[in-house]
Amino acid sequence: MALGKRWVNLVLFILTVVSTYFVGFLWGINYLLAEKGALPEVEIWNFKLLFNPTLVELSLIYSISLLGILLGHELGHYLSCRKYGIQATLPYFIPAPTLIGTLGAFIRIKSPFTRREELFEVGANGPLVGFFLSMPALFIGLIFSRVIPALPKESSILFGEPLLLKTFSRIILGPISENQDLILHPLAVAGWVGLLVTSFNLFPVGQLDGGHIFYALFGEKSKKISMLVVAILGFLGIFYWAGWLIWALLILLVGLKHPPVIEELQPLSLKRKITAALIVIIFILSFIPAPVGGNSLLDFFK
Repeated sequence: MALGKRWVNLVLFILTVVSTYFVGFLWGINYLLAEKGALPEVEIWNFKLLFNPTLVELSLIYSISLLGILLGHELGHYLSCRKYGIQATLPYFIPAPTLIGTLGAFIRIKSPFTRREELFEVGANGPLVGFFLSMPALFIGLIFSRVIPALPKESSILFGEPLLLKTFSRIILGPISENQDLILHPLAVAGWVGLLVTSFNLFPVGQLDGGHIFYALFGEKSKKISMLVVAILGFLGIFYWAGWLIWALLILLVGLKHPPVIEELQPLSLKRKITAALIVIIFILSFIPAPVGGNSLLDFFK
């Protein structure tokens, strides 16, 4: 990449640092004061509160941890491209005023894949690195998380729990009753977001990470499942979380077809097939049918 164009990557990264820092600030307030209910807006944006040492620390923990997970994910792709001499850009981070402060990151691959093993490694190494960075963030964050008396549901945002979070929570905190709520430490929130990003990218369709992996495994046969995946996303959007409908639309806009590999007939090694099985397990552990509860398409019409 020309030096003159790297300023775009840098500016986007700095903006994402800022956006995730201030989202981390809100997660820090939620972590410290959740049992007091919703805080008045004027108190949240109190000038002195913005420089509260504890909140600054929690904000930095969230921002640095999440950006580290996302950067690790993209470097998994980027360094795999470098290994095989495939041209790729540095990561582009996407700042966004959302509940997580970003829409993730991506790299642009500028040259075609020659062999299936190249395609597989480039597709798999991103989610592998992202998942294994998310695990300790989630585990350690749960150690510092809090269980409080249940808050009124109408004043709360209910976040879905992936299987890995449920497992870690059971190990660290024990069973949580229906009249209790789990308040995640910002570090655990960063781990939760890392799992969400991993599962988003592992759908086996188009040019998502899962699409690369699936095409490397099955070649042209992988196209048959693309429309099925979009249909599943539509079902999830109607009955679980409307955001899946947006994700399905984005996939359709980008395209369901995966570019061919030059050496189509080259089989994958047993080692990579075992890695593919591991990827399936990672998807199961990371997937959240309803990342934000009460936001299905049906809920909007109630």
